[in-house]
Amino acid sequence: MESARKLVLYIAQSLDGYIAREDESLDWLLKFEGPGDNGYAAFYETVDTILLGRRTYEWILRNVQSDFPYQGKTCYVFSRTLRGQTASVTFVNQDIAHFTASLKQKPGKDIWIVGGAEVLTPLLRANLVDEFIIHIAPTIIGQGIPLFKSSPYESTLDLVKVTQHNQFVELHYKRK
Repeated sequence: MESARKLVLYIAQSLDGYIAREDESLDWLLKFEGPGDNGYAAFYETVDTILLGRRTYEWILRNVQSDFPYQGKTCYVFSRTLRGQTASVTFVNQDIAHFTASLKQKPGKDIWIVGGAEVLTPLLRANLVDEFIIHIAPTIIGQGIPLFKSSPYESTLDLVKVTQHNQFVELHYKRK
């Protein structure tokens, strides 16, 4: 029997838990680029579906100067206002948890939660996130957009692996 698709959070954050500055800048993260891709290419091959929030999608459109970075993958953008689809994404106006739970039941590779907290929080509340792969950058930025939003949910995790990639530490957890 084919195993069920996993829903995976794969993301980088500052040591103090922020995924971006308050102005959405990633300048603090990009200064740590080094040789290799910190395991990204290997991870990317394990997924065929990508979930984004509208703010993350719009950040990509404003800041990525090349082609849409997730070409060849099925990309869903959760939005209350945007509808329909583009050549790269399909906009979803449904409940995030319900839509994702049904997506996990369909055949395919794993599903990647690209961001952000508006997408992640309802998935955590519904206990749908199977794995957390979090890259910790060696910097403290003091304030910004937190990875985890304050909300009444709790998850217990098992540490699977700790890996060093250049200056980053990758923490890989599975939900119990």
